[in-house]
Amino acid sequence: MKLLIVEDEKKLRNSLANNIQWEQHGIEIVGMAANGREALQWIESRRPELLLLDIQMPKMNGLQLAEATRALDPTIRCVVLSGHDSFAYAQQAMTLGISHYLLKPAGEAEILSAVLSAADHVRKELEQKHGLARLRERWSQNLPYLQEMLLQNWISGTWDEAELAERGRELQIEWPVGSLLAVAVVDMDEWDEGASSLQGSYPMLQFSLADIARETLAGVSWRVFRDREGATVAVFAAPPETGANALLLHVHTAAVKFIGTVRECLKVTASAGISGVADRPVHLPDLYRQARRSLGERIAHGNDIVIPYRDFGAGGRDSAPPVSPLNRFEASLQTGRGDIAGGLLRELLARDVTETDSSSAGDVQERLIALSGVVARLIHQQGWSIRDVLEDDFELYVHLDRLKSRGQALDWLLRLVARYCTYLQRERNTAIHETVRRMLAIVDEQIGKDITLNDVAERLFVNSSYLSRLFKQEIGKPFSTYVIDKKMERAKQLLQEGCRVYDTADQVGYKDVGYFSRLFHKYWGVTPGEVKDSSR
Repeated sequence: MKLLIVEDEKKLRNSLANNIQWEQHGIEIVGMAANGREALQWIESRRPELLLLDIQMPKMNGLQLAEATRALDPTIRCVVLSGHDSFAYAQQAMTLGISHYLLKPAGEAEILSAVLSAADHVRKELEQKHGLARLRERWSQNLPYLQEMLLQNWISGTWDEAELAERGRELQIEWPVGSLLAVAVVDMDEWDEGASSLQGSYPMLQFSLADIARETLAGVSWRVFRDREGATVAVFAAPPETGANALLLHVHTAAVKFIGTVRECLKVTASAGISGVADRPVHLPDLYRQARRSLGERIAHGNDIVIPYRDFGAGGRDSAPPVSPLNRFEASLQTGRGDIAGGLLRELLARDVTETDSSSAGDVQERLIALSGVVARLIHQQGWSIRDVLEDDFELYVHLDRLKSRGQALDWLLRLVARYCTYLQRERNTAIHETVRRMLAIVDEQIGKDITLNDVAERLFVNSSYLSRLFKQEIGKPFSTYVIDKKMERAKQLLQEGCRVYDTADQVGYKDVGYFSRLFHKYWGVTPGEVKDSSR
C-alpha cells in the first residue's frame, strides 16, 4: 500500500517518513510534500492509496487538499495530523471522508495504527469493488477465450480422458462422449491482395474466416475454433447409428458450402482438409493431424478445394512423431528443464525409427530437422545467435548428413538441449545481475541526493515491487537499508578525511544537519563531530 506524507514542517516530515517502521507493515512511502499543491503533483505521478497530511499548510491547506483529492480519486484515504483541536475542522474533515483525525503531538504507534486502519479500509473497498459479481462478469467475458485455449490443448494431445473431463466441467464444455467424431481444418489459400476487401491482411482474413465458420457451421458442427496457427478447426459429432460414411458425407457437404461462402464474402479462396472418423474424444488429436495432412495435399490438387483423408498406412509417410511429445519437448526447453527434454528426445527419436525398421534415411533426417528446428526456433525467439548457443555443434546443425547413425543423432540432439538450457540459465542470471548492477550504480552516482526505490524504478522502466524483491534476493537486504548503509559509510569516510559535518551531510543527501547527526549517531554509535575530532 502506497503512502504520501504531506507536512510543511521539514523535521516532522522527515521524522514521519524515517522513524516509523512502515515497510514492516506493508506500507511504502512514495513521496513527501511540503504543501497541498506539491502533494497533488505527487498524487498524479505516484497514485498513492493513502495520505498522511497536516491541516495548516501554505498555498493549500490540508482540508482543501482532501477535497481536491476526493475529486481526483475518491478511493484515496486520508489521515489528518493536526495541531488544532477545532471542532469545526474535525466536522469538516468527517464530511470529506477523512478516515482519522489525530492531534499533534501524536505518538508514532497512534499514527501507524491510524494509517493501517485506513489501509484496511482501502483493501475492503477494493474487495467489494472486485467482488463476486464482477468476477462472474469477467469470467463470462473470458470464457470463450478459455474454451478455445482448452480446445487447442485438446487437439495437441496434451491431456488424457480424465483430465479432459475435469477441465471440460470447469469451462462448461460437454464433450461429445458416445458420438462419432470427424474434423475439418480450413485455411486461406494464396490470394490477390488487391482483390481482397480486407486489403490482403492474412491474420485478419483468418480471423474473418473463423467468424464466418462460427455462423455458417453453428447448426451442423459441434464446435468451431482456431488452432495455434490461426486456421479454423470444425469438430463434427453424430450418433453411432449415423455411420462413418454418412458423417463424412455430412462434413464434406458442410465444408464445400462453407468455402463457397468464404469466396463470396471475402473475395479470396480457402481449402479444407477432412479427417477420418473416431468414436472417442481422446482420439481428436489424431483426427486433427489427419485433417491437417489432408489440407497439405492441396499443393498437389490445387486451391479452393475440400480434400478427404487418405490413409497412408503404418510405416508410411503418415507416421510422424505424435504432436503431444513434441509439444512437451518444446515446453520443457522453454522452462529450462533439460532432464525432461532429454527423455522426450529419446522417445521422439525412437518412435517408429528403430535400427531394423523400414524407415528411410530421409525419414530419419526429417525427424532430425524437426527436432533441431524446435531448438533453433526457440533460440531465435530469444533473440540469440544459433552459432553462439550451439558453439562446436553448429557445424553439424548445418550438415546433418554427417550424422551416420541414430546413436550419433541422439547424442548430438542431447548436446543441443544441454547447450540451450545452459545458455538460457546464463542469460537469465546475467539479466538479473545486470539490473541489480544498474541499481547499485545509480546509488553510487546519486549518493548526494535523496534516493528512493520508486525513482530508480522509473529510471529503469521496471515495476518497483519487482525491483524490491529482486534487490533483496540478490543483495540480501532491502533497497532502503542498502542506501542508508552506503550513505553512512560515505559520511564516515568524509568526516575521517576532515570534511565539516554540515558539508558531509550535504554530500550524502541530507539537507537537515540535525536529522543527519541523529541518524549517524544511531547507525555508528558516535556523533559526526566525534568522528571528525578523532581524525585530527
